[in-house]
This record gives sequence, structure tokens and C-alpha cells, in this order.
Amino acid sequence: MSRIWLVRHGPTHAKGMVGWTDLPADLSDGAALARLNAHLPPVPVISSDLTRAVATADALAARPRLPHDADWRELHFGAWEMRSYTEVEAESPDDIRAFWETPGEISPPGGESWNAICNRIDRAIGRLAHLPEVIVVAHFGAIVAAIQRAGGLTATQAFGHKIDNLSVTCLEFGPAPRILKVNHIP
Repeated sequence: MSRIWLVRHGPTHAKGMVGWTDLPADLSDGAALARLNAHLPPVPVISSDLTRAVATADALAARPRLPHDADWRELHFGAWEMRSYTEVEAESPDDIRAFWETPGEISPPGGESWNAICNRIDRAIGRLAHLPEVIVVAHFGAIVAAIQRAGGLTATQAFGHKIDNLSVTCLEFGPAPRILKVNHIP
């Protein structure tokens, strides 16, 4: 059994769909970071390779750091990257509605589908199976994909979860995967 503590990176304050765009995190809320540090166990930390996740992971004091893992990146929005839902909807309403309302094989132009990110997250989780406990600093889509796997949920059920910046989601993987907590704000 492997316990994974998923932390969503600090806020970027960007508007629109932020996937692989490498934006910095706002880590100015020292009190929130102190509470997060106090809440998390003293176990190794791994993060996505995007700056906002790396900087958030670095803010988790006195924990061993594992190499960054690009499979923990956010969903790749392709041509929709950094654009608002409304902006994309004005150009291709059927495509964006189908992408969000029936997640699966549909992908943004030049981006990836929900099933593709789920496959990436499955690989990333598998690489951590040898660790009894680990903290992963990642992104909304990556965390929701892990929740879907741990809970045996449909994509639509998984998308129903809110994942705030600097929140903690705790999952266990093994013979009987389970969700321990979602979107906990320490």
C-alpha cells in the first residue's frame, strides 16, 4: 500500500486554461505555507516539472526531494492554452462543451484528452508504488485524475471535486485503492 499526499501548487492568478504554460506560483502567503508544512508528514516530495509546482514543493521545508516528473503536469490544453472558456466557446462551442461535459477521448486542438492525462497519471503513480508514503505537488487535472483512479470513479464524477491551491488530497494505492481526503485546506 502506498499513501500519496497530493498538494495543488500555489496560485498563479492567471485567467483562462493554464496547462503546460510555465507560470510562477504566488507563494507570498507564509501562514498558509506554514500550515501546509505542519500538516504534511516528513516524507519525500516529488513535483511536476513546471515552475509553479517546483517552487511549491521547494517551500515544503526539510523534506527529501525526488527528481521532478513531467507526468505529473497539468492537462495540455493545446490551442486553448491561456484562453478563457468563453473565448474558445465563441469559436467552437461544440468542441469545448464536448471536452468538458463528456471527458474521455476528445482533446483540444494540439492538446491532450482526459484519457491521455489519466494514462500519464497512472504511469506516475506506478513509479511511486515502491514508496510507502510520498508528497506529490501537482496540478488540478493531475490530482483529479488520481482521484478518479483511487475511487474507481467516472471522469464526470471525478470532475465534480474542487481542488483549491495549496490544498491536500490524500489517496492510498494498492490492492484496495481508496480516497482518504480531498481538497483539505490545513
